[in-house]
Formats: sequence, C-alpha cells, structure tokens
Amino acid sequence: MLTIFRAGKKDKANIAELFDQYRIFYQMKSDIKSSSKFIDDRLNLNDSIIYLAKYVNSHSSKACGFIQIYPTFSSIAMKSIWTLNDLFVNQDYRKKGCARALMKQVEIDAKKSNVFSIKLATAIDNSQAKKLYESLNYKKTDLYDHYSLRI
Repeated sequence: MLTIFRAGKKDKANIAELFDQYRIFYQMKSDIKSSSKFIDDRLNLNDSIIYLAKYVNSHSSKACGFIQIYPTFSSIAMKSIWTLNDLFVNQDYRKKGCARALMKQVEIDAKKSNVFSIKLATAIDNSQAKKLYESLNYKKTDLYDHYSLRI
C-alpha cells in the first residue's frame, strides 16, 4: 500500500537518500553527506515542507519518492504560495502512481492551508512531468517573464 505523509526529522535518512538520487538524475555527483546536511537543515529550520511516499506491506516499508515545497507569499493576493521545487520518484517505483499521489496530497494540504497557488517549473524537455502536471490541471502560464541572477 502506498502512503503519503508530511515528513519529519525521523525521516531524514530516507529523504536524504532520495534527494541524492534526485540530484544524480540532474547530472550532479552523488554526495550523500551533503544531501543529508541539506535535508537536515531544511527540517531543522522548518523552511521547507517535505512529503514522503512509502510503499508499506506487512513485512517492510520502502521510501519511494518525495516532494519538497518552499513556501513564499504573494503580496497582491496577501496569501501564501507554495513553490513545488523538487519531485522525485525512485526509478523502481515509476509509473505506479507515486508521483500523482504525492501531487494530490500537496494539493489537499494546500487547500486546507488556504494557499493561493502552487507554482512549479520543469525542464523544457521533461515531457513525462509535463504530462503529469497537465493531467492534474496545472496550467502553463506566460503572464510574467521570469529572470534569474546567479550569484
């Protein structure tokens, strides 16, 4: 059975392992120590919201995916906005509904928290992710030009 829940400090090792796999997916070198520290900092500083997906049966449980949200605000709407920054599902668990279940849980909790919107970005060539987002009624927006300054 697939379970989705808001992760806490006790889940750090599972999240860090998945986070390291996520970074490898984006052509970064594996660095479990730094991944663990980064996740530990997010949990200790409470500056992100992390959802963990696990497949659980009577014999075991296996962490299979996560989503990391960075809360921010809209001054115009005077409400919070959640930036869905990271979504990852372990390759062994893809196409089994894990990513969709994570996304749906985020939407449920955002509604409960009176969040104005959930924003996300994906690589131009990430057709699988785009298909998922669009199937969940996310709309591509071109209302603003976004800029970035790398420091």
